[in-house]
Parts: sequence; C-alpha cells; structure tokens
Amino acid sequence: MKRKIGAITLVVKDYDEAIQFYIEKLNFKLIEDTRLDHKKRWVLIAPNNQTETTILLAQAATPEQEKAIGNQTGGRVFLFLHTDDFWRDYHTMKSKGVSFLEQPREESYGTVVVFEDLYGTKWDLLELK
Repeated sequence: MKRKIGAITLVVKDYDEAIQFYIEKLNFKLIEDTRLDHKKRWVLIAPNNQTETTILLAQAATPEQEKAIGNQTGGRVFLFLHTDDFWRDYHTMKSKGVSFLEQPREESYGTVVVFEDLYGTKWDLLELK
C-alpha cells in the first residue's frame, strides 16, 4: 500500500492576504483556488508546481478557529520548508521582508533558521546535509 500526506490545513485570517504573502514573499505557487460557497474556498499552495504535498489555506470561520491563527502548534515550529540552496532562499526572503526569529545556524543535520508567516506561524527554512 502506498500512502502519503496530500495536504496540511493552515488556518488563516484572510484567503487573499495569505495567498499574497505566500506567493510574493515565499515564492510559493497557487495550485488551486476554487470557490465552494459565498465564504468558503478551496485554496491549495505549494513551494513549487509539485502537488505531492500541499498546504490548504483555510479561512477561520469560528472564534475557536480564529484563536488558532498563528499558533496552531502551541508556539512550536509548525512547518519545515526544505531547500536546495539555503542562502539563496534566506537572502531572497529577507529582502522581501520575511520576519526571521533568529540568526541562521549550522546544526548536525543542516543549515536552519526559524521564520514566521504573516500571522506568526513558525516555520523552519532548512537545507539538509
């Protein structure tokens, strides 16, 4: 049996501002944006045109969901963006105003830095050794 994770939900405040951040600041691709009803959309993004694993941007619809925006993992890093060129992506993201929470560091597993998205969700930018 072959299995995979197809998508991970990321609760956001607003579809359009989230799409803009991920496309413009992180150079992600918009895979799909389909209106489901007058409020809900099916919005998939990915770091490139691959669709092996995508992020589903889900606009908060309840007060409970709104509380989770930017803190879906209780303050821990939520997502890991792997790259084949850490310094290229780090400098590009920094020049576009992405907020980094620390200086890049070398670990036994690779080069890494924590950054946050427009809502404060923590990510690792990581080039594995």
